[in-house]
Parts: sequence; C-alpha cells; structure tokens
Amino acid sequence: MTDVLEVRGLRKEYPAFTLGPVSFSVEAGSIMGFIGRNGAGKTTTLKSILNIVHPTAGEIRYFGAALAGNESAVKQRVGYAGGAVDWYPRRKIRDILDVTRRFYENWDEAANRKYLDAFSIDPEKTPRELSEGMRVKLNLAIALSHRAELLILDEPTSGLDPVSREELLDIFRLLRDRGTAVLFSTHITSDLEKCADHITYIKQGRLVATGRLSEFMEEQARLGAGADLEDIMVWYEKEDLREKLAD
Repeated sequence: MTDVLEVRGLRKEYPAFTLGPVSFSVEAGSIMGFIGRNGAGKTTTLKSILNIVHPTAGEIRYFGAALAGNESAVKQRVGYAGGAVDWYPRRKIRDILDVTRRFYENWDEAANRKYLDAFSIDPEKTPRELSEGMRVKLNLAIALSHRAELLILDEPTSGLDPVSREELLDIFRLLRDRGTAVLFSTHITSDLEKCADHITYIKQGRLVATGRLSEFMEEQARLGAGADLEDIMVWYEKEDLREKLAD
C-alpha cells in the first residue's frame, strides 16, 4: 500500500526537551493512532511534520514528495485539526468558514454543510458560544471539508462525550473505507483499539514502537506488559519510574 506520509529521523530540540529521532509512515486508507503520556512530544511531532514548528533535523515526505519546497501543494491535500478552534472567538462561524474556504482549491461546500449538520453546529453562533467538545467538532468539520487525503488530528476526541466520541470513530472508519488516511493522537487508548490499524508510541520524546497495532499488542502480551493499550502504557511508564528509583 502507498505511503501518504513518511517521517524519517525527525528531531526538534528545545532547551529543556528534545524530540526524536522519530521515524514512521502512514499508509493510504489506514488509521494510525499516535500515543504517549502528556508531555511525551505528540503535539510537537504533529506540528513539526506540518512545519508549524520548524524541525531541527529530519525528512518529511507527503505523497512521495518532500514537504520542503512543496508545502502549499501538500497542505491542499492534508487536513489538520489541532484541538479546539480559538481564533476569531467572537466572529460568527459562517464568517470564519467564508474566510477559510478561500484557502482551499477543493473546498466542498456540500460536505461542509453535511458535517455542520451532522455535528449539530449552528453557523450563526460564535466559537466562544460552543462547548469545548463542540469546538473540537467545528475544527474537525473544517478539516473534512476540503477533500483531504490525509487527516492529521491532535487529540480530536478530547472533550467529547462517549456518544460523540463513538460517532467520530465511525467517521474515521468510513473515511478509511473511502481511502482517506487518518493520523491522530490521543490519550484515550480505548478509542485506538476500536479503529486503529497502526500505532506509533513515543515516550519522553523517543520512539518506543511503530507498526501494526495487532502485532504490537501480541508482542507486548508476550512480554507481560498487559492485555490492552492502557495496561501497556502504564507498564512502560512504571518501568521507567522503577529504573529512576533504582539509580
């Protein structure tokens, strides 16, 4: 299957934190879950692969072409939602959408109306009038409205009630069936077990594992790490704590 995203040797250095090297790839028509505890570097990774923050090192390729030199064309084909919408909090949503649609050659107005309706978003409201969960839905609706071939989502299920989360996972599965790839970070590991094909796991900025979710789970079960993703993450983090206390 063709890779729509390739990340090779990604590094981002801050005075008190270093991410990387991180390498992974996302296949067309697949869902990859990106996990790690708070502060592990998930958001830094996602922003780096989109050049929202500038990586220190590494190569990022989308659809077989380097991001460098092709950023504008790449972002026409990629949807990104990085948490709740917080720009123009006092402007009506219809005005925000009117500005946003002008940036995308493939903006699909019918799809936008469909997602607004499905998510029960009133375009006459302002973002500040929405709950946190509804703001996440609005950001996702915008990302889905320009026929993106790859969705990169940072904690998209955060703040959503269980029913809304399940609806969102259904959308991910439907998009996968239509050939769209989804890369999303989350701390709700049960969501990944319901829909993800692959997983990338980082801890303290370092890559722990990347590959098929089923194979990762089988390997961890053999190691005695646990029977589900939450157990596995707790096992890894406790192991790190035990090592620190033993020093």
